[in-house]
Amino acid sequence: MALGKAEAVAHGAATIVNAIATGEGAAFGVDLWTKAEVKLTDEPRVIKGKIISDPRESPLLIEKTVTRVLSRFNAENKFGAEVKTQSNIPIARGLKSSSVAANAVALATVGALGKSVEDLEVINLGVDAAFDAKVTVTGAFDDACASYFGGVVVTDNMKRKMILRTSLPENLSVLFHVPLKKAYTGDSNVERLKTVASLVKIAYKEALSGNFWAALSLNGIIYSSALGYDVSVALNALKAGAVAAGLCGKGPAVTAVVSADKMDQVRAALQRFEGKIIHAELNCEKAEVVT
Repeated sequence: MALGKAEAVAHGAATIVNAIATGEGAAFGVDLWTKAEVKLTDEPRVIKGKIISDPRESPLLIEKTVTRVLSRFNAENKFGAEVKTQSNIPIARGLKSSSVAANAVALATVGALGKSVEDLEVINLGVDAAFDAKVTVTGAFDDACASYFGGVVVTDNMKRKMILRTSLPENLSVLFHVPLKKAYTGDSNVERLKTVASLVKIAYKEALSGNFWAALSLNGIIYSSALGYDVSVALNALKAGAVAAGLCGKGPAVTAVVSADKMDQVRAALQRFEGKIIHAELNCEKAEVVT
């Protein structure tokens, strides 16, 4: 019998409110991407993952995601898989590379099996796999939803529930300041971050009220202080005219949301700090199987 193969793409996301301190978060979609190609094999339980764009990184999350999907369809004793991912999202900088990869791999595996499931089930299979691979503290349900659906989402990560989902204004872009140093979510000092929970709740309340950009900047200052990052990257971006700026995820990358007329000034402000600048547009497109 012919074995299935599928390719899927999921888009990037950025933090509005980081859920590590409280279990509640918010995020929005950006047009960075990860593509996953899944080819089923007749070697049950043998899953080989390869990150083409960053081969030194562990493929454990890819393998756990495929395992979760195969188990969901009672196919783990029938098939193995060969998986390749390609991405323009830097890994371990707070830019949601894990959530995006899990979405793309889960969707491609479902496609390779010739099945279809509800969107939220695809997301949850990826979140479960992120816990299996120990690449997350909260499951990053907010990041996964923003990546999968695009637009803005406000979520309760503990209950895996979307509280609010809305589209984004079309006249804004994003500049990410990305330091060279990596920082893995699994290494986060959660107890230390919980000390700022009452402050993070204020940012979350702002996000629930639709004040997404105020929430992003406030969240960034709170988490930067708790994690010991220099807040001057974000503050310089705000001074140069960014609509919002703050730490993305647990860092070290910083997100700056910018209108077209301030793009050059904000870019120049970010370029004063060591690291590279990535330009992205806001994304409202859903993740999809592309073959």
